[in-house]
Amino acid sequence: MLLGTGYAWANFQSLLSNITTTDVISEEGGGEKPADGSVDILMVGMDSRTDAQGNPLPQEILNELHAGNENDGGLNTDTLILMHVPNDGGKAVAVSFPRDAYVQIAGGYGRHKINSAYGYGKGDAIEELKAKGVTDERQLEVESRKDGAKNLIGTIEDLTGVTIDHYAEINLVGFYEITKAVGGVDVCLNQATKDSYSGANFAAGPQKIQGREALAFVRQRHGLLRGDLDRIVRQQVFMAGLAKQILSAGTLSDPGKLSALIDALTKSIVLDQDWDVLRFATQMKDLTGGNLKFETIPTGNPELDTPEDGQAIEVNERDVKKFFKNLNADPTAQSNTATAIDNATVTVEVRNASGISGLASRVLQSLVALKFLDGGTANATPMDTSVVRYGVGGEAGAEAVSQALGGGLELEEDANVPAGHVQVFVGEDYDGPGTQSLAGAPLVGLDGARRQQPDETQPPITADGVRCVN
Repeated sequence: MLLGTGYAWANFQSLLSNITTTDVISEEGGGEKPADGSVDILMVGMDSRTDAQGNPLPQEILNELHAGNENDGGLNTDTLILMHVPNDGGKAVAVSFPRDAYVQIAGGYGRHKINSAYGYGKGDAIEELKAKGVTDERQLEVESRKDGAKNLIGTIEDLTGVTIDHYAEINLVGFYEITKAVGGVDVCLNQATKDSYSGANFAAGPQKIQGREALAFVRQRHGLLRGDLDRIVRQQVFMAGLAKQILSAGTLSDPGKLSALIDALTKSIVLDQDWDVLRFATQMKDLTGGNLKFETIPTGNPELDTPEDGQAIEVNERDVKKFFKNLNADPTAQSNTATAIDNATVTVEVRNASGISGLASRVLQSLVALKFLDGGTANATPMDTSVVRYGVGGEAGAEAVSQALGGGLELEEDANVPAGHVQVFVGEDYDGPGTQSLAGAPLVGLDGARRQQPDETQPPITADGVRCVN
């Protein structure tokens, strides 16, 4: 027992002393017991041609990875996952962001694909460092990465309303070596697939993959039915399999595998400097099977034409914030709030700020059907975002109206709204009751964009078993 403990401690100290860390988390984040009830970790897969210390990868390794030459890539984040781990030991959720999601980029860069947020921050930082006289390529790479990570973290926080507590980044070669260190990961494909861009060449059915085959598996999007959205599913089932392999297959008790895993991690992983890794590892040991599941942020049109970035995936920020808010929601508390309000005591006025003829009337009809009182309709100045306004002391009634319209609408107190009244301003982003047919959510939203229909026939992806995917 003493020998085993000593060996494990030596390995752990080797990991901590050699792993690369960076100062990218704000003072608001970084706590082990955040007030919002969860530890939120941003996990980033970098399309980088350098290692964690900023050294260029040898061309022979890039050839093995089917990743071009050392001058290609290096700025885009191919994989973005926000790991949401509750403080109370409940189920953890890993939420994926499509790399082509079209969002507002932090730092004043405007709307672009989310995978460019890191690159915008990193690129500007390089120019600033050069202006200060920095010429060493390795120093430029390492220092600019901090600004890239900070800009990415800011973009994710603005989009989700979540405060990032920890940050983990891995590059191409690290992913390659980690999968080999654990002896491969079990996956399953619905059909055979081949793609020259990623190097993918897989048979149908179950198989164990590692190294460059694993990298091709999670990078392929050309030739997949839903493109980047199918790649997200690929990444999720692979992460689930990797978690199962590490946490429940004896990897950490095998001296050879553990040594190889630590070697791979120290070469390729970057963590925020204040992260207590040992404490987190203790939390993660119970996240096998169904205690770890994977989700994807809500998306709209998968072929959205953009002014500068070509086709992207449409994202509604309000829907994303609502999605993350519900991850921490207490269903009992929501139920109690809803039953505490008698709809018949709330008079609702609906103002059409969407530009869609007749929408206010249809929205009001849906509310009257739920026993809210008819306060009439009118047109209003066009608004991008829907809002529910209420008078002093009327927040509970406004929340009840918001929930009746699908939840997540912004609430604003307005002293000019009479007591017992609520005013709903239906903006261009509205897609709740009044826009649907009886069959369910519309295929085309109010803005004319096609909506991504949820696939409710598939069970959620977890670290329990292997699911076949496209």
